[in-house]
Amino acid sequence: MKRILRLRHWPLWTVFLLVGLALILPFVLPWSHEQIDWDAVRAPAFTGSHIFGTDDIGRDRLARLMAGTQITVMVAVAAALVSLVIGIAWGATAGWIGGRVDEAMMRFVDALYALPFMFIVILLMVIFGRSILLVFVGIGLVEWLTMARVVRGQVMALKERPFILAAEAAGAPPLAIILRHILPNIAGVALAYLMLTIPQVVMVESFLSFLGLGVQEPLTSLGILVKEGADDMDMAPLGLFLPGGVLVLILVCLTIEGERLRDVYS
Repeated sequence: MKRILRLRHWPLWTVFLLVGLALILPFVLPWSHEQIDWDAVRAPAFTGSHIFGTDDIGRDRLARLMAGTQITVMVAVAAALVSLVIGIAWGATAGWIGGRVDEAMMRFVDALYALPFMFIVILLMVIFGRSILLVFVGIGLVEWLTMARVVRGQVMALKERPFILAAEAAGAPPLAIILRHILPNIAGVALAYLMLTIPQVVMVESFLSFLGLGVQEPLTSLGILVKEGADDMDMAPLGLFLPGGVLVLILVCLTIEGERLRDVYS
């Protein structure tokens, strides 16, 4: 617990602070993210109750920024968890069984690596529709490849350790060995790569939303806000700098924390 509280974890605490503000401020602000103030269209910052002003149709920028941060982080975490579950299941199975099964499973992973995963996600959006559920499922289904490779290598190294061999000699079933002995020992590495997966998912989701293929109205995300800000930059540069700054801050902080965890557990 003391290690978590150290100052070197400032990137993680920064993200927690941003997420906390995104969850709390919507209950305090007088305007919702989709509510239109017809009397304050394109209002500059600190106009009335609009701290950061309003967009081109009179929606409060701060409220939309908080809502966009919520959606972006939610999609990123959900998609990363999908990739974590699939990656651990695939990698642990391949590493434990080994032989031809391992060879076939990892060649499948290599084949998926060769495909343009962004094209796959866009194809899923076009075929099955643009829902928030499909966004994080689709992204998660193409972000598990690195996790599978990492977990496979860890499992192959662990299954030759004396305590694993002793468990096998005692007659423990393979599933029990994986759940009780192997997974707890690879949890740190999986956590590190999960932390590195989240910023990747944030970038993918933001790019899809920027193209109009991600989250749809009345919901919003940082990618949508960046797109709207870029279109209106000449008139209101704050509309681009605010979501862009939050997006960059989240990406940088999560990447720094993920690399730190990877150095610790690798």
